[in-house]
Amino acid sequence: MKPFVMCARPHRDIREGRFDLSVYAADLWSVFNGEGPEEYKNPQDFWNRTYITKGLRDLLDTVTKRLKGEGGDPVIQLQTPFGGGKTHSLIALYHKAREIKANVVVFVGTVFDPRDTRLWEEIERQLRGKVELLKGDISPGRDKILKLLSEHQPLLILMDELLEYAVKCAGVSVGQSNLYAQTLAFMQELMEAVSLLPQTALVVSLPSSGLEHYDENAERMFQQLQKVMGRVEKVLTPIGDEEVPSVITRRLFEHIDQACARENIEEFLDYLERENLLPEDRHTYREKFLRSYPFQPEVIEVLYHRWGSFPSFQRTRGILRLLALVVYSLKDSMRPFIRLSDFDLSNKDVREELLKHIDRTYESVIAEDITDQSARAKKVDLELGDSYRPYRFGTRCATAIFMYSFSAGPDRGAHVSELKLACAEPGVESSIIDTTLMHLEEKLFYLANSRNPYYFSSTPNLNRVLFAKLENIDPIKIKEKERSLLREALGGSQYFDIYLFPSDTKDIPDTDKLKLIVLENKEDAKDYIDYCGQKPRVYKNVLFFLCPYEPERVGFQRQLAEGIAWQEIEQDTNLTLTEQDKRKVKEKVEDFKKGTKELLRRLYRLVLYAGKEKVEEIDLGMPVRGIERIDKEIYDRLRSGNVIYEKLTPDYIVVHFFTTRDHIPTKPLLEVFYKTPGMPRLSSKDVLKNAISEGVEKKLFGLGVLSEDGPVCKYFGTLAEPSFEEGEILIKKELCIEKEEKKEEIEPIPTEKEKPKVQISQPTGSDSYGNPPSIDLIDTGHISHSIKEFRLRVKVPTWRLPDVARTLRLIPENFEEVELRLEVIAHGGKVTKQFLQDKIEEGLRQAGCDIEEWNFVEDA
Repeated sequence: MKPFVMCARPHRDIREGRFDLSVYAADLWSVFNGEGPEEYKNPQDFWNRTYITKGLRDLLDTVTKRLKGEGGDPVIQLQTPFGGGKTHSLIALYHKAREIKANVVVFVGTVFDPRDTRLWEEIERQLRGKVELLKGDISPGRDKILKLLSEHQPLLILMDELLEYAVKCAGVSVGQSNLYAQTLAFMQELMEAVSLLPQTALVVSLPSSGLEHYDENAERMFQQLQKVMGRVEKVLTPIGDEEVPSVITRRLFEHIDQACARENIEEFLDYLERENLLPEDRHTYREKFLRSYPFQPEVIEVLYHRWGSFPSFQRTRGILRLLALVVYSLKDSMRPFIRLSDFDLSNKDVREELLKHIDRTYESVIAEDITDQSARAKKVDLELGDSYRPYRFGTRCATAIFMYSFSAGPDRGAHVSELKLACAEPGVESSIIDTTLMHLEEKLFYLANSRNPYYFSSTPNLNRVLFAKLENIDPIKIKEKERSLLREALGGSQYFDIYLFPSDTKDIPDTDKLKLIVLENKEDAKDYIDYCGQKPRVYKNVLFFLCPYEPERVGFQRQLAEGIAWQEIEQDTNLTLTEQDKRKVKEKVEDFKKGTKELLRRLYRLVLYAGKEKVEEIDLGMPVRGIERIDKEIYDRLRSGNVIYEKLTPDYIVVHFFTTRDHIPTKPLLEVFYKTPGMPRLSSKDVLKNAISEGVEKKLFGLGVLSEDGPVCKYFGTLAEPSFEEGEILIKKELCIEKEEKKEEIEPIPTEKEKPKVQISQPTGSDSYGNPPSIDLIDTGHISHSIKEFRLRVKVPTWRLPDVARTLRLIPENFEEVELRLEVIAHGGKVTKQFLQDKIEEGLRQAGCDIEEWNFVEDA
């Protein structure tokens, strides 16, 4: 669509920003005296900017006929709401009368002081240049009036603001009466005289709305004037409501290319139809849009009916003043037409033109919620994402709500459908406005706590109360709440001993228990692994650390602070909240309580532990909904990633410890798993106990003692359970087989007193991950041998597929070439062949898999 300035060319003064807003305050007296703007006093300029409405055309025809002696009504009363075109119509009559060489008398009630000027005297002064015939405080009577007027036909008498003059006359005494009573009598005499003269016309403007009347006394005077004039006059309304858009556009634009306008409008209507946003049938809305272009019809309707209901706005005049400013502010934009959401409330002139009709407190409302650099609507602009950022939907939607919010009548606020129309952007789905409104409800301080209709109020809403609470929350309170939530979330763990934010390495005991240590700074983990106070730490392989993912810190603290603030609002008995507000507060508090675990988990997602050469780190990623316990999730992740072992095969013991040794002491064997970084971490010592028992039963090695004569195999091929006591050893199977063949008697395992003293080097702490402590009697050299190639075929429990997938990820990380084949054998199916092809086959192909074999067995 083309920019509106390519279709509608504003008048030069608007284009150049030279316009004087007083131009739109029509002044009949200034025109009569050859003063004021050219747009009014120059007939050609006036007609160029005047849209001839049906009412104005009828008025001009009627008066012209009367002045030419061709009939027509002698007395005409103009009635429109304030600012509805009365004065403009009188100026049109003035220029028309001068055009046909008629005499014109002009009386404007706001100009004259009744203490100095009588209405009848002013008429004679303008016609004769002096006052003789009609001089005095008493109305002169019909005959004198008739004599004066008959001498100056064709004659047009124009009276504007007569009610205001009459109100002032009431304060001027005349004998036992007052000047108002005399003026009322004169108006009756004048109308009678005019009716008797074939080429004389009287046109008087009176307001049609009581909103303009000053008090009850003025209202009474208005009714009396109406009664007097109602005997002989014809009432005309110069502008119909449906003609207002045409009047507005004619006054503001020197030319509108209808073809260009129609092209833009049709494209927009196509969009409205697709989005189901047309407010009425397409033909009717198109015709309204063509009359109001480049303004969307709703712009004129809201300004005319809602803002125009304020006495100070003056309807047509007020709309012209405001829209002149709006057009100038948008003249360099690419907008195809002007919507309410396009009004720039940051423009001082536009803002002031609105604020003078409403409470000045709304200046701070506009600033805080819409226009300031830190305005909350602008924050919504950013929250909607990069693709929507250029459209500024937050600011525009808030602007449209503001424009719909005010009226002197009952209408207030905008419905969602109206806001979608006001913010409609062809090419963008209108559902974005629903999202925008949700964000605005959460952000804005003065958006009323009701929806559909949406409107602004000068009373701060719940968001503002929340903000005040947030401003007063001590950061220490947030930190205390964080630690409280961690204690609650991790307390009573069945997987780890939990330590929260220790202040020193000595606070973590050097034992063989699995420990989960919560640290604020992950860089501190190495110190806790290396040391226990001043001493080197021995049990390094049982330490795990839970640390925060710092990019989440700001969001975590914000949400935590909000949760605390909502709880404070709920407990604050001094606040006066509506029932709707109370429900919202309760919902927010409940949501906070339910979401604390997930909130914690978003931040605390880094798990660290001692590796062979460095501290290893696992990022748990973003939490899934419905997490049970954070410690359980950590344990399951470590278990599925082969960091913690719940089961150890006896083959592991054979491969890693029996390559160069004939026997292995069980107690140091257990200790090596606890103390050496990089070794499997056992969930408990039962893992090793069960592996040993299985190995003994399967004759992979024997269980016995070390005597002075060497290893003594006590158990081999039978059930046995290690005690991990001094002197207990695992024995290479060849020695046990040899003793079996010789049928040597197996002596019972000696008691504690009988056990021989065996020197076993215990592993001690080291300062480097790369040099784990050596263990005498255990061959660790084989561990360093590299595996160049392997083949693996496994049977996988279907419910453990995610765990298997995580484990298999380790293979490509350590081998240059990996070829993975998956074999699936499924029985008892109740699906169609189409389902398998659409869901399974297609899914595998989408994942980049080559299907080598794909066989079906169909039901007979």
